[in-house]
Amino acid sequence: MNAMPDTSRLTPAGTSVPDHDPGHIPVMRAEVLEALSPRAGEVYVDGTFGGGGYTNAVLAAADCRVWGVDRDPDAIARGRALSAIWGNGEDGSQRLRLLQGGFGGMRDMLAAEGVTAVDGVMLDLGVSSFQIDDPERGFSFRADGPLDMRMERAGRSAADLVNSASEAELADIFHHYGEERHARRVARTIVAARTETPFSTTGQLAAAIRSAVPADRSGIDPATRSFQGLRIAVNDELGEIERALVQALDLLAPGGRLVVVSFHSLEDRLVKRAMADAAGRNAGVSRHDPRAFTGGAAEAGYALLTRKPLRPGDEECVRNPRARSARLRAIARLRPSTASSDAALTRTAASAAEGTEP
Repeated sequence: MNAMPDTSRLTPAGTSVPDHDPGHIPVMRAEVLEALSPRAGEVYVDGTFGGGGYTNAVLAAADCRVWGVDRDPDAIARGRALSAIWGNGEDGSQRLRLLQGGFGGMRDMLAAEGVTAVDGVMLDLGVSSFQIDDPERGFSFRADGPLDMRMERAGRSAADLVNSASEAELADIFHHYGEERHARRVARTIVAARTETPFSTTGQLAAAIRSAVPADRSGIDPATRSFQGLRIAVNDELGEIERALVQALDLLAPGGRLVVVSFHSLEDRLVKRAMADAAGRNAGVSRHDPRAFTGGAAEAGYALLTRKPLRPGDEECVRNPRARSARLRAIARLRPSTASSDAALTRTAASAAEGTEP
């Protein structure tokens, strides 16, 4: 694997840029950077800007430009200082520009700025460390706070949903989005409790869930799965991911790459299916044959760069326990009607399938 570039280098503005915001450690950053392969003069989209960890790495690796997209206004506010530090590139254009909105609408947001194609898109799915670690955002039960969970700080909150949804609706949310085996019991407990006192804090909800779910031998807090399901429902996370994958693939210029890091099976399933469909993967070929990995790619216009998801190394998992569940998948758009470039991407994909360098 290529060495990670020094992302604390001096920018054109003469200011040293830290490799990531101390409030957020970017997961599998080296692997994301290698899969994206940034080059000078190219344009990239960081669809989940967050603390700018991936963006910093890309801007440090090449004299390129990045559009940072995030639905959280706090992330956009943090990014403005970073944009000023990175300044302009050799062509005089601003190297980092920011767009507030969900990544499921990235195509329209970029089109409004005159951008219809990019050389790469990176997505880090799920909730950010900034959101989880701030009790006031209401994403976590580790510290009591308002029952909010809204990434955009607008619209229906988790408290609104918990206090108004029917028992059947809540059970579906906990079962389908949280993969909670005791979803019906949790929903029934919540509906009974809210008749006495409406839910308003994370601690209050977590206590109700714990009273309904038996302790897990794995040591996972009984409230974990239900909180995940509620967060996904509040933010329409799976719908947003589906829209983002379609738009990201459509935005890629020939040779462009989409790199996605997911953190649980629901996310990874959507990414795997979207990429396999885009690459025209042939289910009729043996899975041990590289053609099963790239089969139909030329006709479909895309080639998978990862047959199986890449996993973080042991060292990273020790350093950052939140990385343990991460999965990275990548896909590239083929260059039209040029046999040599199509063949190069196919060789890259086949090598990835066999776990070797092309």
